[in-house]
Amino acid sequence: MITEIAQIDVKPGTEAEFENGVKQAVAIFKRAKGCRSMELRRSIEKPSRYRLFVGWDTVENHTVDFRGSENFAEWRGLVGQYFAAPPDVEHTDTVVST
Repeated sequence: MITEIAQIDVKPGTEAEFENGVKQAVAIFKRAKGCRSMELRRSIEKPSRYRLFVGWDTVENHTVDFRGSENFAEWRGLVGQYFAAPPDVEHTDTVVST
């Protein structure tokens, strides 16, 4: 499994609406091919900054299957208007865990 980490900065004052949109999007991720988990975390020091952690079976499940699907369009429709800038996304593989 790989983990997508998306750093998302939202427009100040839209945090509650963004969080509500992500809650609504849980079902979108649950039905996406290869998606195993999804978690949103909010920065304490920068309250308009979030990190979205999504577990995928493969990188392609995210970059090809999800991004090329109606699910992606629906996701962006729920939350895209709150983005202050495009999310910064990377994929990671666990090398040490406790």
